[in-house]
Parts: sequence; structure tokens; C-alpha cells
Amino acid sequence: MSHLIGKDMRGGYGGADILNGCTVAVDKGQIAVVVGPNGAGKSTAMKALFGMLTLREGNVTLGGRDITALSPQDRVACDMAFVPQTNNVFAGMTVEENLEMGAYLRRDDFSGTMEEVYDLFPILKEKRKQFAGELSGGQRQQVAVGRALMTQPSVLMLDEPTAGVSPIVMDELFDRVIAIKKTGIAVLIVEQNARQALEIADIGYVLVSGENRFTDTGEALLADAEVRQSFLGG
Repeated sequence: MSHLIGKDMRGGYGGADILNGCTVAVDKGQIAVVVGPNGAGKSTAMKALFGMLTLREGNVTLGGRDITALSPQDRVACDMAFVPQTNNVFAGMTVEENLEMGAYLRRDDFSGTMEEVYDLFPILKEKRKQFAGELSGGQRQQVAVGRALMTQPSVLMLDEPTAGVSPIVMDELFDRVIAIKKTGIAVLIVEQNARQALEIADIGYVLVSGENRFTDTGEALLADAEVRQSFLGG
């Protein structure tokens, strides 16, 4: 059984369902990628998994425990971390202060975790006294991911982490995501750059209209002619 499972999720905003029975799951030490066209329900599925959307049907389990009724704050306390696409750093705080904010629930010495984040993102150590708002887009994204890692999550959820960054920065971020997965964390990514994301995915979910259209390994989805033609530009 996967560590995090959103099963048969159905729900939306107002009266209309955006999710129409989709299932998304990821295990520890695994990267799961959710792709699909605009409006497919990718980010909505992630918000449902994190408790930011009330499901009309379906459920969410973490480590075998049903967490469907838990708030996002309670899910953070259950070792889940979510990095939104925008407004994901405290621009008026330094890099180091941002990382310290990620450890606000911890009562232990988190200096070791901060060193691990600096090892993962060396540029952040170099710029630790600089305001996050002064950094490039890619560097701010590193701050956001680093702050999430300060909570020592078992699940790291990234919503469009490469939006607006250069291809070189995207490759670097994905390299860091692979390194994170190797520590045993379950990583779930919603991504518009589908081809590049599937290249690092252990499992991929292609959503269309809030439903699972294809589910397979990243390698298999990249090799599927229909997936390539319909969702990856041929």
C-alpha cells in the first residue's frame, strides 16, 4: 500500500465537481507526477490531498490512517508538507529566517536539518543573510522547498515547482527532487512541463476532466504513443 493515497476523489468549488473520481498515490522514496491539460484538476487533486478542498466522495489516507477530515494544519503535524506555486516565501525575511519558519512546530534542535538543506541547495547557504524577495525565481523556489523540508516531512507536495523558471533551473530543481526522494521522502509533483517531469517519475498520473486517463511508470507513459501525441506534443 502506498504511503499517501487519495482514492476515488470527487469534489470541487461551489456546485461543480472538478475531480470526478480520480485516484492519486505515492509511496516513500518515490516520485509521483500528476500531469494533464489545463483544467484537468491537477492542482485541485493536490489541494484535496492536503485538505484544502472538502471531498464530496472518496477519502485520503496517510500511512494507513484516514485523514480525510483533517485540516491542512493537522496534516502538517502528520508530516505532510505542501509548496504552493506562488507566494511561497516570506519576501521580507532572509533565507535563513525563511528556513527557521519551516521549523516552527519543532521543539528539537533543527540545526542539523538546516545544514542538510544547505547541502542540498548550496546557493541558499551562500545567500542565507539575503532577503528572499531579492532572489531569482529559481532561488526562491529552492527556499520554498527548503523551508518545507525543515518540517522533516514524510510527504513533500510541489505544485508547479518549475513554473516561470529557465530550462537549466528546471533541470537543477528536478535533480534536487531526485536527491530528496533518495532520502526516503514521498514526493508528489503537479507539473505543466509534463515530458521533463515524467522523466524523473516513478509513477505518473495523466488526468483529464478530473479522471484518471493514464496511470503507469514515467518511462511507460513517455513511451506510450497516445500519451505522447495527446499530452506531450508528439
